[in-house]
Amino acid sequence: MNRRQLGTAPFDVSAIGLGCMGMSEFYGPTNDDESLEVLHAAADLGIDFFDTSDMYGSGHNEKLLAKFTSGSDLPVRIATKFGIVRQQSGGYARGLNNSKGYMKKACEASLRRLKRDVIDLYYVHRIDPQAPIEETTGALAELVEEGKILSFGYSEISSENLERACAVHPVAAVQSEYSLWTRDAEKSVLPCCEKHNVAFVAYSPLGRGMLTGAYKTPGELHQEDARHNLPRFHPENFSENVNLVSVVADISNRLDLKPAQVALAWLMSQKANIIPIPGTRHIQYLTENAEAASVKLDQQILDELDRAIPPGAARGERYTEEGFKGVQM
Repeated sequence: MNRRQLGTAPFDVSAIGLGCMGMSEFYGPTNDDESLEVLHAAADLGIDFFDTSDMYGSGHNEKLLAKFTSGSDLPVRIATKFGIVRQQSGGYARGLNNSKGYMKKACEASLRRLKRDVIDLYYVHRIDPQAPIEETTGALAELVEEGKILSFGYSEISSENLERACAVHPVAAVQSEYSLWTRDAEKSVLPCCEKHNVAFVAYSPLGRGMLTGAYKTPGELHQEDARHNLPRFHPENFSENVNLVSVVADISNRLDLKPAQVALAWLMSQKANIIPIPGTRHIQYLTENAEAASVKLDQQILDELDRAIPPGAARGERYTEEGFKGVQM
């Protein structure tokens, strides 16, 4: 497994990480035993960068990672997040809280669930407009000084706010959605990350599964799958988006690769500081994704993909109005 530096953090990580959200909710029924098998298989493949959040399964996901790492000397790096406050009754509705007091409590709670003394990378999950970015960054810097976290970052932050944050303290990473069909970060956030030596961690790098070619109709998604609520997966947009990304499957057939490997290789070719974190609950797909770290696409193929799926080509918004809370790009 190739490796990439995580910005200004005092460590590097596997060039491809593992997004763990789906092991707790959002993509249909989950099974902890199967998820633990996938986590251990990831470590065997050289993946040591695992992404979670305190809101995934309302703490369940962090506890699952604790089961994976407890009683082991596995050299893994854990990234978790705070800032989204879910309703006690469950559901998708959420509030935002980036205040110093809430941050401190959230960090301590994550440390307990993870059964760790320090968090490797601590993200602000969404940006609270009521909290000045300088104050939030200063509070995160205090957590570094206290030894609670090794580094910190922001999820879905604007380039303007990233500039302001970096003026207070080095930011290790920015996490945002980025893939062939979600290219908003290319406008200003990716250049800002390069300028300040900030790693860019790409979540949903496979277009929430659409770029894998696995789905042709919405009916193929489990009835409890949260993607049914996302505009790009609504029936009126689904077929057009399937047609849009069909070029990925065409190219993968020509190159004797999997569509996911083509999509991930395209992403990693864009900038050396990009670290994708595809999520999966299946060892087969995990293995295919890990192998993408060594796939190199020639410029002709990269140009073909750029022409076929230019920025803004996907039909429909990537989130609902509720999902866009705290998203700045």
